[in-house]
Formats: sequence, structure tokens, C-alpha cells
Amino acid sequence: MKVLALDYGRARTGVAVSDPTGTVARPLCVVECAGTDDGLARLTQLIAEEAAERVVVGLPLTLRGERGEQALETETFVEALSVRTDVPVVTFDERFTTDLAERTPSRTSEDARAAAHLLSSYLAWSSGAPA
Repeated sequence: MKVLALDYGRARTGVAVSDPTGTVARPLCVVECAGTDDGLARLTQLIAEEAAERVVVGLPLTLRGERGEQALETETFVEALSVRTDVPVVTFDERFTTDLAERTPSRTSEDARAAAHLLSSYLAWSSGAPA
């Protein structure tokens, strides 16, 4: 199953995509202002272009696993995106993806790398493999 992952941020949202088998994640791009009409339109375009069968959005829980202000904003974004696509949109705990992206050297945007780390974790979890 091909999965598109989003590391949502009000200003920039990192995007990553898996291979068609849902095994390998790679950073794709960054979408500016993803929660706006233009941003949501760009994301639905990417979902279609990549033929994604599922969208995973990182949910930034607190270290205690609670929903803070950013998680609530992310959930509002997920609802807005869900209305615009027929592809299932799910959330997945992303607490440490930004830290991992900061430590991963690459020419790719940190936001897109964070989305790729999120997607890798999700793919490992959904396949039952150790993360």
C-alpha cells in the first residue's frame, strides 16, 4: 500500500511518500501553509499524483502522550484534509521525528525528512516490524 506522510506545521508541512509496497519511505517536498485552501489543494494534488492509498499525519503529542495546542491544531487540519480527499487520513504519534530529522544529514528539507521518519515509523508499526 502506498502511503503519503505529512509532518504538519502552520508555516511548512513536510511530505514523504512510500514505495508502492509500503516498505521504504523517502522525503518528497514541503508544502507552505498547508492548512489554507491553496495548501490543501496542493496536498490533494500530491495525493492524486502519488496515487497514495492512505495519508498519515504526524500527531505531536506531549512527552506524557497528551494532546496540547499543536495536536489540537493538527487534528483540525486532518479534518479539513479528510473532507477534500477520498483517501483515508489517519494520525500517528510523531513525538521524536523532528529530533531525528535534525540529526540526519541531508540536502533535503528538515520538514520533509521529519515526514520520512514519521512514515518509516508508521510503516514499521503497521507491518508489525520493530521500529
